[in-house]
Amino acid sequence: MAQRKHANRRRQRQRVAEEQQQWIERLVSVKRVAKVVQGGRRFSFSAVVVVGDGNGLVGAGVGKANEVADAIAKATEDAKKNVIRVPLRRGTIPHSVIGRQDAARVFLKPASPGTGVIAGSGARAVLECAGIKDVLCKALGSTNPYNLVAATVHALEQLEDPAEVAQRRSVPLQKVFEG
Repeated sequence: MAQRKHANRRRQRQRVAEEQQQWIERLVSVKRVAKVVQGGRRFSFSAVVVVGDGNGLVGAGVGKANEVADAIAKATEDAKKNVIRVPLRRGTIPHSVIGRQDAARVFLKPASPGTGVIAGSGARAVLECAGIKDVLCKALGSTNPYNLVAATVHALEQLEDPAEVAQRRSVPLQKVFEG
C-alpha cells in the first residue's frame, strides 16, 4: 500500500512538472477523414501536432475526433507522451543524418550560424520546436505531412552527441571530428 501511495505522488509531481514546462506547440495538419458505413459516410478530423521546449526536447503526435478542437487536443497529448531529447551543438545538429518513415525520407545536414532553418513545413515545425536554429533539410519521396514529421523525428532520434561517441570509443573528442 505504501509503495502505491509513493508511486501516485511521483506521478502527480511528474504531471505538475510537465504542466509547468513551457511547450511550443505547432499544428502541422488537420484533415477531414471519412469512414464509409451502411447509411453513407461518417466524417471526423485527424490532426498532426508537434511540441517542443525549444531547447532539445521535441515530440510529435496524431489525434482523431469528431471535432477539430478535440482532434488537436488529442494530438497534443500524444505528442507530449512521445518526447525525445535531441543533442544540439551551437544551434545546429552534430552531424548529417537521414530519417525514414514509409515512403518519406528526410536528409538533415548541419549548417553554419546565420543560415536559419531551411526546410519544408512539416520538417520545419519539428526542427523549430526542438530549438534548432541552423539546419539544411531536404524531403525526399512522399510529402505526406504525417510521414514527413515522423521521418524528421526518426532522423533526430539517430543523432549522437560527439562527447558520448568519444567516451564510447575511448578516444579524445578531437579525434571524433577528424574521422
